[in-house]
Amino acid sequence: MDVVDGEMKIEKEYDQGFRVEHKGDDHQGRLPKSSKIKKKKQKMATRCDQRYTTPPPPPLDLPIKFKKRIRAFGGSDIALVIQKCLFKTDVSSGHNRLSIPLNQIRQTFLTPQETEFLNSGNNERKCSEMEVMLIEPSLRRDTISLRKWEMKKASGSATLMYVLVGKWNSVAWRNALREDETVQLWSFRINSKLCLALVKRRAKSNGYFIEF
Repeated sequence: MDVVDGEMKIEKEYDQGFRVEHKGDDHQGRLPKSSKIKKKKQKMATRCDQRYTTPPPPPLDLPIKFKKRIRAFGGSDIALVIQKCLFKTDVSSGHNRLSIPLNQIRQTFLTPQETEFLNSGNNERKCSEMEVMLIEPSLRRDTISLRKWEMKKASGSATLMYVLVGKWNSVAWRNALREDETVQLWSFRINSKLCLALVKRRAKSNGYFIEF
């Protein structure tokens, strides 16, 4: 369409999905709506990656100071039970327990007899529990209760988990455990009796993990 009486000439062209408007010598390119949305999502993903860069996973080896402590007690058969990020309920004084979901356990740490004993309890009555020795992140030795719970959800399904209860609030307070911290729970045996060790792992600025 030609312009009359000095009006600007506007030509509209469509080339490979791009809309280009020519206003005199001014050229302004516009992306289709779908391309704009895709580009926006890519930018948002990039910003999220920059803010929440996932550090490398903690090493799956028990720190030397814990190994020495366990050997001093005559312990053996060391095995990693679980590595997890602490939930709010794990450090809440109102809950007083550390959850150990069965579907996150890395390897069997109970004997068949211990498993059968813990399975004999239920949530309606007093749960069966085992008193086990616990080496805390501070290397302090204490005892704590191990139970098995069935955590029912609003949907009607249930999650099976082991829990450390009893003195857990004291353990969390003494070792300054906080939500979102990464911890590892290790098992070992002293004269065939089950014992546990709790290790705190924290990311440093360079992305590597250290224990506390």
